[in-house]
Amino acid sequence: MNHMIDHTLLLANATTQQINTLCDEAHQHQFFSVCINPAFVEHCAKRLATSNVKICTVIGFPLGANTTTVKVFETKNAIALGADEIDMVVNISDVLDANWDKVEQEIHAIKAACGQTLLKVIFETCLLTNQQIIELCNICQRAGADFVKTSTGFSTGGATVEHIQLMRDTVGKNMGVKASGGIRTRETAQAMIDAGASRIGASASVSIVTGQAPASHGY
Repeated sequence: MNHMIDHTLLLANATTQQINTLCDEAHQHQFFSVCINPAFVEHCAKRLATSNVKICTVIGFPLGANTTTVKVFETKNAIALGADEIDMVVNISDVLDANWDKVEQEIHAIKAACGQTLLKVIFETCLLTNQQIIELCNICQRAGADFVKTSTGFSTGGATVEHIQLMRDTVGKNMGVKASGGIRTRETAQAMIDAGASRIGASASVSIVTGQAPASHGY
């Protein structure tokens, strides 16, 4: 399970000391990546340069309401600073308004900015209907995204087994599905994996894999 976890700290009041702890925990427990805000990408890339831990960062986070131009610039800048993976938030208003062409164009533009860098698309599934989730999954496939992802962890709810199953059923076996938001126990993480998740985003990662109390750095 360790290699499926993006060890996450996205709080506005995160300190450099907490980020360092996050990196050290990720290295110690062989988590797949650290997932941090763009301001910490360069720092984490340097701290983890001799490890196998990837650097994941978030774009348009947490509301998804930035313009596409800003998201594209933010993506290119993050990659230049050392990001290995990009987790972007869709414009949720466009999804709710069924502006599907605009949503697809934005994801396509950000994937183009990523080049070979892996792109995950955050849906905020707690705000969407099942049909909207299905449509968004289809759009992500057409636009070339590598993963679909449930949540930011900063809205009204996080990942659910039902939504993970729906996303996996829609995208099939050749696309990643990331469960994030509210995953704090090994049992919950395993339930998400059993439902089809290929990556877990969590701040309680240490507790999930060891049963020990995690550092205080997440939701």
